[in-house]
Amino acid sequence: GKRMMTLDITRPESRELILDLVRKADVVCESFTPGTMKKLGLDYETLRETNPTLVMLSTCLLGQTGPLAHYAGYGNLGAAIGGFYEVTGWADRSPAGPYGAYTDYIAPRFNASAVLAALEHRRRTGKGQHVDLAQAEVGLHFLAPALLAQVVNGEAWSRAGNRDEVYAPHGCYPVEGDDRWIAIAVDGDAPWRALCEELGASGLADDPRFDSAHGRREHADDLDALLSERTGVRKGEELEAALVARGIPAHRVLDSEGLGKDPQLIARGHFLERSVGELRTLVENSRSKLSRTGAAVRDTIPTFGADTQWILSDFLGYDDDRITDLVISGILE
Repeated sequence: GKRMMTLDITRPESRELILDLVRKADVVCESFTPGTMKKLGLDYETLRETNPTLVMLSTCLLGQTGPLAHYAGYGNLGAAIGGFYEVTGWADRSPAGPYGAYTDYIAPRFNASAVLAALEHRRRTGKGQHVDLAQAEVGLHFLAPALLAQVVNGEAWSRAGNRDEVYAPHGCYPVEGDDRWIAIAVDGDAPWRALCEELGASGLADDPRFDSAHGRREHADDLDALLSERTGVRKGEELEAALVARGIPAHRVLDSEGLGKDPQLIARGHFLERSVGELRTLVENSRSKLSRTGAAVRDTIPTFGADTQWILSDFLGYDDDRITDLVISGILE
């Protein structure tokens, strides 16, 4: 749904065009290092002179203030600063961290809610405002149990692989095939016995080491090894269906190919095929299905500068001579 225009904002010739865009904008978003927008003369205090009701979002690793505000980094460093690397991975290995630039995936949700709150405030009062959001800080919301454990009980969480504080067994177990796995979570004694029955391992259910969740957690290494022997000879899809039928949470670990073929995602229309020039690619559909205001994804994915002419002529109302001057100046490249 985006309109794409390229603009060299470091060039003084671009300033008037930027301010024209700001006059028509509800929200301006930027994710530069703190201080960059001020150096460019495009900080909130300056832009609000052009549009007093403007809502501006500044989002970066550690926020606009504080001793580390200018710390250079990406989402993977945000995860490290936020404490995620210490609690993800295995105890006998170096920290692994959550997959990818973790706080990059978390921050946009908080960005959206913060901007909506600012827009609601503007609707009520007629006043805009500046939103300062730190990626590392919003990530901390998802470590609340670990923070509480430290503050209340003095317990520091550390790496525990796929183990859970309550459920046991809890992890990923091999199934038939090369590097094929199934995730299983057992949340009580009755599901535990049902799992043993499905795997033909009634002896495990009667083993005193495993007759309670506490015992299963205490002997998790032995338990995982014994379960792996039994899951490893089963077909993943068949075992998944059998366990789910017994009320045991389980699912095969899908790779990218498996995701593209997953019947649930297909039924939800999660993946859409769209064009980029002469190429076709997959994009993800909206995750939210609103009954009255459903999202729509246009067929063509915008490329750099694809909508420059529309923005300048239709949206801003520039005439041909002015657009030609901008093109000649080189700020649109």
